[in-house]
Amino acid sequence: MLDKLRLKQLIKALLRHFVDIHKTISMHGCSESDKQSMWGLDGEELLYFDLTYKIYSGSWFLRRTVKPEGTEPSLFNICSQNLNNTLSLSPPDPPGAPLLYPKDHLLPSKPNTLVCQASGFYPAPVNFTWTRDQLSISSSSVSQAFPQSDGTFTQFSTIELLQPEEGQVYSCSLEHPALKEPATLTVSISNTNKPTSGVMSNYIYI
Repeated sequence: MLDKLRLKQLIKALLRHFVDIHKTISMHGCSESDKQSMWGLDGEELLYFDLTYKIYSGSWFLRRTVKPEGTEPSLFNICSQNLNNTLSLSPPDPPGAPLLYPKDHLLPSKPNTLVCQASGFYPAPVNFTWTRDQLSISSSSVSQAFPQSDGTFTQFSTIELLQPEEGQVYSCSLEHPALKEPATLTVSISNTNKPTSGVMSNYIYI
């Protein structure tokens, strides 16, 4: 016959063997323009939706029970209010010196990719705009804002150059609440083997 102490030890051993510990996470995020929500279990994403871009993905049983429409008030009202309170206590940080660079040497008629990078800014996001010879380019890609260990963010934007022509000038402009004017960088296509670097202008803090 088991005494009480051994019985307790046996029960604990059985619980450790049959009961698993699971970690759940629920995140609601918002910016001045975006509203997102995510649920996860044991390090895996179970459900994600972005109300701005109408993205709704995840496991079927959560999609049946959790609706974006029911979460929108918390995302838009509570999260936005918390964001405004945080911004009032933490003034925005401007991006550090932005970068504009090609993946390969810029040569006429050679396909390439231009990358515009902003780092060290708070809050997110940065707004990127591109031009070619002072004409707007709409076919650009923008990454999400990646958080850094110091509380600031890094973000990228890229454009694909299919048939760049000699003499063309490409510009990337960054807009952020901490900048009085957009930070503009330019790069030109030239028939040379030397790498081409970006030139920054109109970079003024507030």
